[in-house]
Amino acid sequence: MARRAFEALPETVDEHYFRGDAACYENQLLDWLRDENRATGPKGRIGFAVSAPMMAPLKEAIEALGENAWQAYREEAEAWWEHAVVDYSPQEPGSREPLRYIVLRITKKQGELFADGAAVKHYGVATNIRDWEPQRLLAWHREKAGSIEALHDVLKNELAAGVLPSGRFGANAAWLRLAALTHNVLTAMKRLALPPELLRARPKRLRFLVFAQPGKFVQHARQLKLRLLRAWRRFASWRWAFAQLPLPAPS
Repeated sequence: MARRAFEALPETVDEHYFRGDAACYENQLLDWLRDENRATGPKGRIGFAVSAPMMAPLKEAIEALGENAWQAYREEAEAWWEHAVVDYSPQEPGSREPLRYIVLRITKKQGELFADGAAVKHYGVATNIRDWEPQRLLAWHREKAGSIEALHDVLKNELAAGVLPSGRFGANAAWLRLAALTHNVLTAMKRLALPPELLRARPKRLRFLVFAQPGKFVQHARQLKLRLLRAWRRFASWRWAFAQLPLPAPS
């Protein structure tokens, strides 16, 4: 599939890159990507980054890292994200240049544990791109398909797609499509109307920050108005947000 995708590119494309999840950490695919004289597909270098399964040797190499090897990647409301370059070179046939392995470490704040009881989570990325800073490469890699695992988590656990309501296939299909439509509408709203700091907000946060805004409908002079509480400051950009949408701005 990867080969056919590259073969479908127009000849005007002169730079080639590939990114994928752990299913792409497979010898046949990686060998094809690393072979600049490949028999099929474009000739030359293909820069790639794929998720590396957390195998025992890689985990041991990560645990051997000192604390000074970790650098801040980003901070979220519930966790710290750090990255490090790990010295890991699995044995491979031939004399090919070893891949570069970059690792993410996610630690929850307040000493909380993840659902499986772990104190930290590690995610590895294998790449042949050596001239990018780790932050740039990780950000680029995590853009693949909108990080589909995170999307599945939102659909199942926050938009009710994880519990189907019926024993009928058609009803369940409609339910799943409604959940997907809701996700798309929320994504469009975040990109078009909400402040940049809410771009990564999940539905639960939007529910309490935006949709649960206390207010009162008032009918005056043949007009129906929504009066919001002035003292509420959790989301103070309603006028700006409405102005970004293809709708008449409120007066």
